[in-house]
Amino acid sequence: MTNPISLPLHEKIPRKNTLSRALNLLILFLLLSLLFYRVQHLGSHGTVWLIAFLCESWFTFFWVLNTNIRWNPVDQKTYPNRLLERFQDLPSLDMFATTADHLLEPPILTVNTVLSLLAVDYPSHKLACYVSDDGASPITFYSLIEACEFAKQWVPFCKKYGVQVRAPFMYFSTEPEMPSGHTSDDFVRQWKEMKVQYEELDRKIKEAVQKSSVPDHLTDHFEDFSNINRQNHPSIVKVIWENKEKIPNGIPHLVYVAREKRPKQPHHYKAGAMNVLTRVLGVMMNAPFMLNVDCDMFVNNPNAILHPMCFFLGHHKEIESGFVQFPQVFYGGLKDDPFGNQMIVSQEQVMRGIAGIQGPLYGGTGCFHRRKVIYGQPPDCKSHENALDKGFGHSTKFSESVARIMSRKYEESSSPSDFSATLEAAMEVADCRYEFNTCWGKEVGWVYGSMTEDVLTGLKIHSMGWGSVYCSPQPPAFLGCAPVGGPATVSQMKRWVTGLLEILVDEHSPLLATLSKNLSFRQALAYVMLNVWALRSIPELCYAALPAFCLLTNTSFLPKATDPWMIVAAALFILPNLQCLMEYLQCRQPIRAWWNNQRMMKIMSATAFLFGVLGVILKLLGLSETIFEVTHKDQSLMDSGTDVNAGRFTFDSSPIFVPATAIVLVHMIALVVRLLGVWLPIFGGSPGPGEMVCSTWVVLSFFPFVKGLFRKGSYGIPWPTVCKAAALAFLFLNFCARFRSL
Repeated sequence: MTNPISLPLHEKIPRKNTLSRALNLLILFLLLSLLFYRVQHLGSHGTVWLIAFLCESWFTFFWVLNTNIRWNPVDQKTYPNRLLERFQDLPSLDMFATTADHLLEPPILTVNTVLSLLAVDYPSHKLACYVSDDGASPITFYSLIEACEFAKQWVPFCKKYGVQVRAPFMYFSTEPEMPSGHTSDDFVRQWKEMKVQYEELDRKIKEAVQKSSVPDHLTDHFEDFSNINRQNHPSIVKVIWENKEKIPNGIPHLVYVAREKRPKQPHHYKAGAMNVLTRVLGVMMNAPFMLNVDCDMFVNNPNAILHPMCFFLGHHKEIESGFVQFPQVFYGGLKDDPFGNQMIVSQEQVMRGIAGIQGPLYGGTGCFHRRKVIYGQPPDCKSHENALDKGFGHSTKFSESVARIMSRKYEESSSPSDFSATLEAAMEVADCRYEFNTCWGKEVGWVYGSMTEDVLTGLKIHSMGWGSVYCSPQPPAFLGCAPVGGPATVSQMKRWVTGLLEILVDEHSPLLATLSKNLSFRQALAYVMLNVWALRSIPELCYAALPAFCLLTNTSFLPKATDPWMIVAAALFILPNLQCLMEYLQCRQPIRAWWNNQRMMKIMSATAFLFGVLGVILKLLGLSETIFEVTHKDQSLMDSGTDVNAGRFTFDSSPIFVPATAIVLVHMIALVVRLLGVWLPIFGGSPGPGEMVCSTWVVLSFFPFVKGLFRKGSYGIPWPTVCKAAALAFLFLNFCARFRSL
């Protein structure tokens, strides 16, 4: 019989990828062939072919980056049962959830996330849960107090009956499954009692949000919140619950944190909040490992902590597991993913592909960290004194906690016997001036300088030489909610691509890191592919405008139908789409989901990506600063499947929708003019079939905007947006007229 001590805690399994590699190389060969053909005929076709050549050069470059990522994907398999057999005393873990606005991020969502964290299957005395409230909202604090009272019944219920989904709102949304080994009457009775208690909790919290106040009899507990200004207030750190008896099956510690904010002091958005949390954690539990989740991403798998511990404790070399990233999986997803934000296929292909290089990128939520890695300790650091020179700040207690982490003496110590005794030190490290003359935000903690602080911090970790792990167990470890509607979806994507482009053009660029640090070249290319997402907007918009331009000026950017090279152009249209469709089918996604994601990517290119580029340009010119926008979270998503309008694209008056509307108007005009034979004086000749097909494809890709021209309310494009787009379309038509007259 095999000794369980000798069995691995995890396995890395390469995926067979022969067909995908062959298709990638074939498409790359066709792209290079088309570029060669363009170069040969540039002199005889002029400006239109030059623009097409430049755009196709970009597409070729991007395809090389895409091929690099998808070349050798891997799967990771974990064995939590072996972990439990091998380690009797598991390490402690600090868990933290972040929220910033109780209106955009409803407290009931935060409460469900916290309750799922408190009820996870892990020794409770080894866990501490912290909630960072960057809005310093008394309603959020009140919600956590009420949630803690509910947790005293909820946590034992979950562990007694082996409940799998431990976010109450999700668990009570379906009929209960009878647990094995328990009498049905006893379970049903307790299930009904728990549901009634949760509904009462839900009512109290939503009532507090609606009234914008907490119940009068609790006001004595909220003195620190009196007359508070969310942008100008002192630190607030409160221990809501403490597992003083260190009961393994009890409730973990629960702490509320609102860092100090002052108008003239930079607070660095989410990255600043994460660094404050890291320091508060350090003077309290000081666990060697940390988990961070967004306020809307609850634990969906009770063994969620055991899986990453298989990597942290099972790797012979720590360098291979600087952090463990779980995929972002969403609940309540709309049928066929109409807004293209479920990211099922992209994570399956991209994240597993990068996992085969130096490891996945840090995704900002659902990620487990080695604390010493966050502190900036390189994998080959022989002495913790070297790491302590990084400038952690003036707190003696925090410096002592850092020394224990760096020297691994945390294994000999336990959490403090009294969390309340650490409040003074916690308030000190949450001060907004604490980071002055330190390395926080640079070499230590979450890195400042980008709205995607998660990716930037992961890049820093990889640049030090650490690897990372992509862990995707079944059922998914965490579930969150994705935005719906046009404005929320576009706004979120704009923030992401803006932050990614910021990374490319600043001192943390992966191109510099692969030359001067320990970032592998292929990993650098993987980062570059994501960093240049926003830059795709320029060549893609130009290429999208070419068919309409050619139809209106009697020119061509494609080979003639009788030219053998037209086969190459057609193959480049068919093969990438066919390969993408195959990937969706392999992930058991319907064809409609593939199409929705394809069209949304083109819509994003003309909206979020384009404005992301403009935002970074203005920042580089010193004309404005990029602003971190909190994405609206909506718990009602889980019920959206019954709403017939849930998947319809919505609009607002934001200028971000103007370019896409203009593209639609231009192509509709070009197609109508050609198809109806209404020849204006500036037009003439006969259209090429390739240009007609491409123009029709663009209109179909932007069909939500076509429908938006004829709808009203939030489902229609506002008239000011239509007028601005019409002005751009008129300028384009005027340019075509001038070009035609030359």
